[in-house]
This record gives sequence, C-alpha cells and structure tokens, in this order.
Amino acid sequence: MESAEAALARLCDPAAEVSAHYVVTERGGLWRLVPEEARAWHAGAGAWGAVLDVNSRSIGIELVNPGPLAGLPPFPEPQMAALEELLDGVMARWGIPPARVIGHSDMAPGRKADPGPKFDWRRLALGGRAVFSSREIASAAPDWAAFAAAAGAIGYHAPDPGGWAAVLDAFRLRFRPWANGPLSGADVGLARDLAERHPCVDAARLPT
Repeated sequence: MESAEAALARLCDPAAEVSAHYVVTERGGLWRLVPEEARAWHAGAGAWGAVLDVNSRSIGIELVNPGPLAGLPPFPEPQMAALEELLDGVMARWGIPPARVIGHSDMAPGRKADPGPKFDWRRLALGGRAVFSSREIASAAPDWAAFAAAAGAIGYHAPDPGGWAAVLDAFRLRFRPWANGPLSGADVGLARDLAERHPCVDAARLPT
C-alpha cells in the first residue's frame, strides 16, 4: 500500500478478507488490530516446517512500506526500533525462538515478496530476534538436491508451481539479495550452514 492510512483501511475492510495482529508505521507508531490469541489472516496459504497453515500458528506484523510501488525504500530507524520492541514482547509471551521469526516471502515463496530486499534481517539477528547469515561458502557444488535438502531443513517448502527455484528466490531475497542467476555453490553452502546452525526442529516430520 502507498500509505499507512491506506493499509489500515484495507486491513479493517471485511470485504478484503485480510487482517494482521499489528501494523508498525514508518514513524514507529503501532496499531493493534487483532488480539494475539486470535487468528488473523495476514499470510494466506503458506507453510514453514511442520506448520502447513501459518495463519493458525502465527502473529502477523505488517510494516508500512510501499515496496516496489516506490522503488523499495528502506525501513526507517523509528520503524525498526518499534518492531524490535514489539518482537521482544511477542517472543517472550509466546516462547517464540529467533528461527521462528520469518517473512511472508519465507512461508510463501513465489507468491509473497515481502518484506523485501531492503529489510534488515541482520539487525534483527544481532539482537536475537531472528536468524541471519551472509557467509560466503563457495566450496559446495551447485546441486539442486543439496539445496532442497538444506532449505527444507531450515523450514522452506517448495510451492507448486515454482518448486525449489521459487525457494531459491525467497532464500536470496532474505540472505543474499545481491545474488542473481542460476543456483550457485554459495547458495548451497549458505543453506547448509544455516540448516546446521538453525535447523527447523520439526522439519524432519514432513513428508519428502
């Protein structure tokens, strides 16, 4: 949406059939729209680890940012600070580990692209509010089976259509936003490193 007011109007419109627990404005303002214990409809269809319906097992936080409508502007400092404070409370109340703080693009590769390449995942990770790595590990071969195994262990699901190529786009959007082109050894190496250090604890229960 182009503004906080436009986003709020849509999220409060029953005809839109979309909602979120919180909205954080560019200036750090916070709107609570849905109680945390209630289900919101911010994510749509998507999965992470063994959770096949993210809406039923998540607290949705929307950040006001026009994204591609305005050339992907960065997320302002007041907004990031407010998000950090909000996350601290939500994670403490519900026992959410950093590895369970994800973006819409993570749970719905190919269909969702937010929060986008300008979002500062590294900042959240440094504060223990998410996981992130930008390590360049080029020794791995660019093998799709190896990438799929590692990405699946992190929590990603391959959508239909799109498959693991869509997951690669989502993975890069978060961890390697400067990367493009075919699958590389750096993609596989980084995915393996993340899977070893931050595995999705219930990913092993998923069918292959």
